[in-house]
This record gives sequence, C-alpha cells and structure tokens, in this order.
Amino acid sequence: MSEKLVITIARQYGSGGRDVGHKVAELMGAKCYDQDLIVMAAKRSGISEEALARADEQASSSLLYTLAMGASMIYTNTTPMAVPINDALFIAQSEIIRELSETENCVIVGRCADYILKDHERLVKVFVQGDINDRIKRIMSRAGISESEAKDRIAKKDKKRANYYNYYTGGKWGKPDNYNLIVSTSKIGIDGAAKLICDYARTLGYFE
Repeated sequence: MSEKLVITIARQYGSGGRDVGHKVAELMGAKCYDQDLIVMAAKRSGISEEALARADEQASSSLLYTLAMGASMIYTNTTPMAVPINDALFIAQSEIIRELSETENCVIVGRCADYILKDHERLVKVFVQGDINDRIKRIMSRAGISESEAKDRIAKKDKKRANYYNYYTGGKWGKPDNYNLIVSTSKIGIDGAAKLICDYARTLGYFE
C-alpha cells in the first residue's frame, strides 16, 4: 500500500486557515481533523474533553499555567505516566496524528502536525496567512467584536500558537523553511487557497 497523503495546515488567526483545511479535504475526498483531535485524545487518555479543550495548543512552558492545569495520568502506546495535562494532550494527539497518517489520506489543522509527520513521505506542509486588515475584518464579523478587540485577539492568538509550536518543536512558527507552501487568503480567498494547495499536491503526483 502506498503511503497516504497528508496535508498539514498551520495558520495565522483570522486567516481562514481552518476553513481552507476543510475545503482542501472536501476537494481531496478526505477528512479534515481539527477539533476532532481533542475528542479522540480524550477517549484515549481518559481526560475530560473540557479539560483538554482548555489545554489545546497551549505550551506547558509556563510554570503558573502548568500548576493551574494540574498533572494527569495518560496511557500511551508504551507506558502510563503522569505529565502536565497540556503535555498529555500533545502526546495523545501526536500518536493519533501518526496513526491517521498511516491509515488514510487526510488534512490536519494545527497541533504541530507538520513537525510530528516531518518524516512522512507524502506530506504537504502549508502555512495559511492573510493581510492584517482582512484578518481583523474576518474576526470582527465572526465574533461580533470591535476592531480594537479583534486586533487584540489576533495578537494573543498568534502569540499562543507561536509559543505552542516553538515549545514542542524547538522550531519557529511561521518560518518559511518549515513549510512547502505559504498561501495568503487575502488575494484568492478560501476556495482559491484550497484549490492552489490541491494543485500543488497534484503536481507532486500525490493524488489525481
């Protein structure tokens, strides 16, 4: 059996990256994994979905955060161990992501998937970005908040994603060298970005 195609989507907050991921999966005839990974990790670890949702894409580098979240016992493929809940989530999601990459073509949004699957042969690593004004407008519309609130939320969310990625990978979130393709939704929109990503994968011969 040939190795499965996996497209990973890292994204700036407000860029529409999640929507791009779901559209790419639709064009591929595959599934997009995003929040689903929290549900799957909860079943695997025995930790509640609510607790894992609070820890999602949150690095454990902050001592105060780790103390606030607490430690939890997680059962991995090897042995049970007690770790901070955000580390437990990362471990569980990493195992799930690797298993998915072996069993089905799929799209995975966030969760350091590009790093976790760095040795996967049929892998397309994408970073989705957008002009700041477009991102602000998207968040204002989606969340029903003011321009200043949208700016603040974007800055905090992007910093959180960068800290998470940098902590768990030792790399730098958004650095061009980490990705095969960097796509802006500002010029071509969600559908255009998804089509571009699929065309790139086709050019590589990863799917027809």
